[in-house]
Amino acid sequence: MSILSRPEFHDEQAAYDYVESKLWPAGPVCPKCGENERTTKMQGASTRIGTYKCRACRKKFTVKVGTIFESSHVAMNLWLQAIYLMCASKKGVSSNQLHRTLGVTLKTAWFMSHRIREAMRDDTLRNFGAGGGMVESDETYMGKTQGLGKGPHLSKKRKILALVDRDTKQVRSMVVDNVDVKTLMPIITENLAREAQLMTDQAQHYKKIGKAFSAHHTVNHGIKEYVNKEDPTIHSNTVENYFSVFKRGMKGVYQHCKKENLHRYLAEYDFRYNYRAKNEYTDAQRADVALLGVVGKRLTYQRAN
Repeated sequence: MSILSRPEFHDEQAAYDYVESKLWPAGPVCPKCGENERTTKMQGASTRIGTYKCRACRKKFTVKVGTIFESSHVAMNLWLQAIYLMCASKKGVSSNQLHRTLGVTLKTAWFMSHRIREAMRDDTLRNFGAGGGMVESDETYMGKTQGLGKGPHLSKKRKILALVDRDTKQVRSMVVDNVDVKTLMPIITENLAREAQLMTDQAQHYKKIGKAFSAHHTVNHGIKEYVNKEDPTIHSNTVENYFSVFKRGMKGVYQHCKKENLHRYLAEYDFRYNYRAKNEYTDAQRADVALLGVVGKRLTYQRAN
């Protein structure tokens, strides 16, 4: 049976029950006061699906409060379909595709996809290379920053840094303002253990950064050296592979994104990489992990006065 035949993808009550089982494993929790015992499910004919009442603070609530689903009029089963589709597609799903598949407006599909990317985001500092493991670091350039005119100069492009821990098979990427020691040093030292072995290309800024770790190995792409002949473990091909998937998705699926949204697309590709099949996650398990990340990440897109 197709996984999309499961009840929570087609019935809204089943979808609420599924989300509640994941977010409230010990029973309903009032988002206002934290009460998890004196709560009652409301059963009136005109009551909205999944509504509870807290007997401590007398407030009504649903599992949507305090999550990316809050104030959304989209049916919960459609939310679960969107989460599954974005988690199961290696290079992503465009808003136009979600709009056609789910039967919602393009504006709604775009908003849903960004909320789901927010649920995928993980800003916790890493400890890559703990125990002397190898960590690859590299940068790539994408698009052109608006307002700087035409031309191929890299300073006009959006700059992305990625770190990959070979032992844990985890990645963390981020948008950076500049590719220099001053910008990259604090980011890399915060996310790598001091005993880590840093793997990079021959970029000059890594000479100083590499001194902060137990070892620094390089390959010279300028002379077409991609793997060290004497030690085949010295290369940066893993992080290059991550960039390859990311760029194919951005160019082939999304095609365009503004700089202020780029960090959310990176969070999406990081998430799918970290919970990929090689790390023993199925599409359904990956979607469940994304669902657990919906709490406390509501987006409103309201402009400040």
